[in-house]
Amino acid sequence: MDALLGFSRIVDALSERIGRVIAWLVLVTVLISAANATVRKIFDYSSNSFLEIQWYLFAAIFLIGAGYTLLRNEHVRIDIISARLSPRAQNWIDVIGIVLFLFPMSIIIMWLSWPLLQDSYVRHEVSTNAGGLIIWPARLLVPVGFFLLILQGVSELIKRIAFLAGRIPNSLEKMRGKTAEEELAEEIARVRGLDDAVLRSTEMHQRPAPERDGDGGAPR
Repeated sequence: MDALLGFSRIVDALSERIGRVIAWLVLVTVLISAANATVRKIFDYSSNSFLEIQWYLFAAIFLIGAGYTLLRNEHVRIDIISARLSPRAQNWIDVIGIVLFLFPMSIIIMWLSWPLLQDSYVRHEVSTNAGGLIIWPARLLVPVGFFLLILQGVSELIKRIAFLAGRIPNSLEKMRGKTAEEELAEEIARVRGLDDAVLRSTEMHQRPAPERDGDGGAPR
């Protein structure tokens, strides 16, 4: 089990590194999209290759980043029932889900995507759009992405079984922190609170001082 946990830590570190690199593709995609729109408006020039490279980058973000998303437990899941169960029951649900659903689905998609990749590579398939890009790099993302997802799935399975065996703490606990939406809502509330405080302070400073009698007596 120690060797398996060591392997799990290596896979987690790999997924973490890949996820951090892939995240930069979001910025690259935005810059390409902005540049394409700017050139089209100013110089009345555009190319389908600018659009297709954005599609390729989106595919890379979602497919290559799937393992990282699984590591962070950010895939959409319905916790209406499982959230009410004990930690052991939650881990058993994950074990069953990984073995019966995640692994078979990922293997089938990898298996079916490989012939398409081979055919596209051998024929040097190119997009049918004018000025389009070659197709096989986009098709390559499918088996690679699902292989990384399977790899992270093995790591998650090891951690769930290790918890059930009493070898490690519950790995699901550290995942149940605040969601990105909750963090954003808190940040908005914090900024609004600061704005309200600044507004009240400004109003107090702008409020006119009470007038006093000519002899310096009490304010009127």
